[in-house]
Amino acid sequence: MARTATPITRPAARAARTVHRPFPARTLHLVDIENLVGTGLPTEWEVAMIRQAYASRVGIGEMDQVVIGCNHKALPSAGLGWPGARYLVRSGPDGADTELLAVISGENVAARFTDIVIGSGDGAFTSAAAALGSAGPKVTVVSRRTGLARTLRLAAQSVIYLDPSPSGAAALRPDAA
Repeated sequence: MARTATPITRPAARAARTVHRPFPARTLHLVDIENLVGTGLPTEWEVAMIRQAYASRVGIGEMDQVVIGCNHKALPSAGLGWPGARYLVRSGPDGADTELLAVISGENVAARFTDIVIGSGDGAFTSAAAALGSAGPKVTVVSRRTGLARTLRLAAQSVIYLDPSPSGAAALRPDAA
């Protein structure tokens, strides 16, 4: 009995080319809590309010990983205001940025996560955001309107603001101006 070849349809061909990740789809949240709050010494209440605003606008999934960078004096407030995260501590100028950037450069995050959310408006993340976006994961930046570097805004695939828009309406959609 002769076998006939079944033509591969476009969706089937696309599925055949799909690379299967050894990890489930999940998001890495890299949070510079001092930058999001707007002070180097945030209170527990301020951290909790930012966590609530962040979670309501961005969403944090059950399989997501949250990494918070801060200085040693902000650690107690960060830990009490945002429980269950991984905390990285470094004091000095750009200490939190340095620790979070070390995660990006040293932990193969582009291969392990489908989405990367950078919770900071600091321009120090611009090159890393661009490189991550080129490597595959979707890169979203979460920031205060007044604290977002233009270069980082341009490097990210989407931006979510934690504070209300100038017109007074909440900025709940990505890329809100």
